[in-house]
Amino acid sequence: MTIETARDVASADLARLADCVLQPGFIGTTPPDWIRRRLGLGLGGVTLFARNITGPDQLARLTAALRAENPEIVIATDEEAGDVTRLEVAAGSSRPGNLALGAVDDPGLTEAVARDVGGALARAGITLNYAPVADVNYADNPVVGTRAFGGDPWLVARHTRAWVTGLQEAGVAACAKHFPGHGGTTVDSHDDLPAVTASAGELARVALSPFRTAIRAGVRSIMTGHLLVPALDPHWPATMSARILTDLLRGELGFEGLIVTDGIEMPSLSLRYGLGMTAVRALAAGADVICVGGENTSPGLVDMLRNAIVGAVREGALPEERLAEAAARVRALAAWAAVPRQGCGAAEPGVGVAAARRAVRLTSKEHAGPLPLAVPPHVIELNSVTSLAVDRSTGWGVAGPLAGLMPGTTAVRLDPGQAGLLGFEIAFALGRPLVIACRDASRHGWVAAAIETVLSHRPDAVIVEMGRPGPATPGAHHIATFGSSRACGTAAAEVLSGRSAGQPS
Repeated sequence: MTIETARDVASADLARLADCVLQPGFIGTTPPDWIRRRLGLGLGGVTLFARNITGPDQLARLTAALRAENPEIVIATDEEAGDVTRLEVAAGSSRPGNLALGAVDDPGLTEAVARDVGGALARAGITLNYAPVADVNYADNPVVGTRAFGGDPWLVARHTRAWVTGLQEAGVAACAKHFPGHGGTTVDSHDDLPAVTASAGELARVALSPFRTAIRAGVRSIMTGHLLVPALDPHWPATMSARILTDLLRGELGFEGLIVTDGIEMPSLSLRYGLGMTAVRALAAGADVICVGGENTSPGLVDMLRNAIVGAVREGALPEERLAEAAARVRALAAWAAVPRQGCGAAEPGVGVAAARRAVRLTSKEHAGPLPLAVPPHVIELNSVTSLAVDRSTGWGVAGPLAGLMPGTTAVRLDPGQAGLLGFEIAFALGRPLVIACRDASRHGWVAAAIETVLSHRPDAVIVEMGRPGPATPGAHHIATFGSSRACGTAAAEVLSGRSAGQPS
């Protein structure tokens, strides 16, 4: 072999290592040609979003086509259930999310829901699920909300353990996120870089507790949060911090599995450091997978990231041994997922709605009218803006399920800026029950004001809070579902109608 040939081989090997640690998204419901080519060159994984999924059969065909190009590929998605779903965007998830499960506080139920999620993913050929959210939600948080099990670290820890166990028993790797904890922030990392102001002691007692428990439960991967945590590292965000990923997560907490970055295209990092620097610095800090799943993911972007990684190794900014270690962890996770498991993928029919029913909380005023409603109501759904983690087209609400149980139900959905239409809708509901459905009324001033307006005219109105409940329970009857998934909407509709889903009307 000539010197030039040896260099070419070494260069190809280095590029293959760099490809192995990249996990891009793509557009379309079939693999584009550039993804097929990159998989043949060693691309280690892809992330699938709602834009890639139209149904279980199509998803199974898609994952099979991807695996045909690279049998060792890691195929990931974000199926948290509840408000963040990729499998059931159009109708909304048939399972409740974490906050509802935390409200029930039955770890066995949480494990069953996670196993049901895992079964659906396993049947579709998914390897890695970016769930559960292990954040302790102890602030007025704009991004975690109903995605967290709650604000008590011990509750979050025991349900994180249950979710990890159920999902991985189905043969799909779990990913606890967002390390070292996003729940104490008041900024959404999709928009800007949040700062976690807690002390090191508070972090150890609160935010880190669920991650310790997840590690003891054998979680296969952990996702970093794009968070500045001065108590741990005053200079670098967690995704790019060796103190946080290597010293704390690897060293102190003893985690040996796959460390995955949150999407590096988020402005919180990309606008500050650039995509290439973010990827290189994250790998050098201890991350094993670079996730870049935005709408603009392209072959050119993936080439740029690979070249940045290869260049960093050649320049000495990223040790080749660190890159090889990261690639080895990617292959190890793929090998774990490929092991056949007895009963893997079995469905648990009805577990989602059953869990949502147990989460519902009804608060009634002393002189409130009767429930269930005697006649079909008019429903006003106040459509507040959610975090970018929730796909904008995700179905939510109580009107659809209620119309199925009480034919003749009418409904309207009002967006921000449309509160001026409330007077017409109140008049339209004259002589009939009025139901207001909302999400996070305590966080959205226009929603709280709309509810106040409605109740000034119709104090008998029923309020269905489908987000994170605030301290107040307005309405003659106040129903809290702790999530806005289809399962949660169905559970609320059953309370309103007195009928069960599937029961003849």
